[in-house]
Amino acid sequence: MTATNAPAVTGKGPASSARGRADVDPLGGLRTPQDPPWDVYLTGTVFLDIIFTGLDSAPVRGTESWARGMGSSPGGVANMAAALSRLGLKTCLAAAFGDDHYGDYCWDALEQGEGIDLTPSRTVPGWHSPVTVSMAYEGERTMVSHGHEPPPEEPAPDCPPYARAAVAALTPGKPAPWIAQAAAKGTRIFADVGWDDTGAWDLAGLADLEHCEAFLPNAEEAMRYTGTTCPRAAAHALTARVPLAVVTLGAEGAYAVDRRTGETAEVPAIEVEALDPTGAGDVFVAGFVTGTLAGWPLADRLAFAGLTAALSVQEFGGSLSAPGWSEVAAWWRRVQSVDDQDPAALRRYAFLADLIPATTRPWPLRRAVPTIGFRRSA
Repeated sequence: MTATNAPAVTGKGPASSARGRADVDPLGGLRTPQDPPWDVYLTGTVFLDIIFTGLDSAPVRGTESWARGMGSSPGGVANMAAALSRLGLKTCLAAAFGDDHYGDYCWDALEQGEGIDLTPSRTVPGWHSPVTVSMAYEGERTMVSHGHEPPPEEPAPDCPPYARAAVAALTPGKPAPWIAQAAAKGTRIFADVGWDDTGAWDLAGLADLEHCEAFLPNAEEAMRYTGTTCPRAAAHALTARVPLAVVTLGAEGAYAVDRRTGETAEVPAIEVEALDPTGAGDVFVAGFVTGTLAGWPLADRLAFAGLTAALSVQEFGGSLSAPGWSEVAAWWRRVQSVDDQDPAALRRYAFLADLIPATTRPWPLRRAVPTIGFRRSA
């Protein structure tokens, strides 16, 4: 998005650092003693992500390429968990962890580094951690993954803990019992979906959609599932199955329709230098969930989700790049200092002024480390 329709930022975005607590509690004014213990519940597969950066081009067959940078972090469902936790939501994750050093590293990074509750998670004896190697170049990434399916009882517990919300990745033709169980307890379910490798694109195959409050596919997925040729028309069609449809439009931003209120909203994307899109979709969902639980207007929720996603693509990696409130605050203060900034563009994000504290931690920060298992000095 350019300065004519929303705040624009040029140059490299903020770096990040490990964190156990957020600078802002977006639900602070809403919390009561009767609240569930967790704001968001997640379940899924945790990968160890190894990210090579500083590649000028794709590796060439039969040659050796040297990367100028490298990072390691938990990936997979950990991308979403980290994004939610850094935005101040109390996050609970049920996942299987490998019985190896990689699994220990991921567990420690999520529990100690990100403040994520892993009570329903467990280590599976004899099972090694899934691994993804990601190579980022030219604003895109190439990934190679390896792993084995965990035992069938892993990782989701029979009875998910009660939480304000849960984020579910729907799989065509494969209902997940925990989704209906969580919804029956009053948990608000936010769902996304991956590419349908079967090519069926049958909306009826997403049986768990009936338990969801919101569905957040990208434009191509939304159009294929609804048989439409316009993503905005697809969003309206999806509200026949789910109360709130949010369709991401890539460089054009996002569009949402709320069937319950009849409200629609569209917010353009923020124009940034994209270094690595890994995890941007997870960060968008995390931003939208945060705004929804906080009770923000629909357009503000879309704007915040788009902002957090834009900040994330300016850094490398999945969970490594998810922004926290320090990064949001730094962006907001920077765009206000631009002399020729369009006042109308700033008004779109004026709601941030009441959320960001007067002081935040020093910026920029750093999360990525190049390796695993540094010896600690005495």
